Amino acid sequence: MITLSESGYYRIELAESGVEVLIRGAWHAQQNNEVLIQLDIVHQAPRTRSETLLRGVVEDSAKISLTGTIIVEEAAQDTNAFLTENILLLSDQAQAEAIPNLEIHANQVKCSHAATITNINQEHLFYFAARGISAATATRLIIDGFLAAATTKNSPTSQAERPL
Repeated sequence: MITLSESGYYRIELAESGVEVLIRGAWHAQQNNEVLIQLDIVHQAPRTRSETLLRGVVEDSAKISLTGTIIVEEAAQDTNAFLTENILLLSDQAQAEAIPNLEIHANQVKCSHAATITNINQEHLFYFAARGISAATATRLIIDGFLAAATTKNSPTSQAERPL
């Protein structure tokens, strides 16, 4: 498993047949911090597999930008690649962007990407309140659970996919 933790540009190359990689990243940007991630996952050989889950929480006047690109070169037939970017937006002043990309040059591949930017559901906070849990504690629990999914090896990017 590869864990991304700092802002920056990352390039991960799958250069040998049969290579599998699990990529995870989780960030919590607060105050006026910026988290800028650019990730290229390059499949260069056949029968390679990548599964990527990037998650961010942004609040105050912070900014998160997640840009991930799956690149499948012509020789990388029978590639499976999955990329998911999720951001939890906690402030009207915060900025968030999630930009997943596919660049496919082979014809026998299974690739997908997805992105979401959302707020905490008020019904979830109501659920916690009905059980005597304060809004601040509920928010912290929701944030912790949201980010934990991107730091655990057995957290697939979608329920339809099998973990590596």
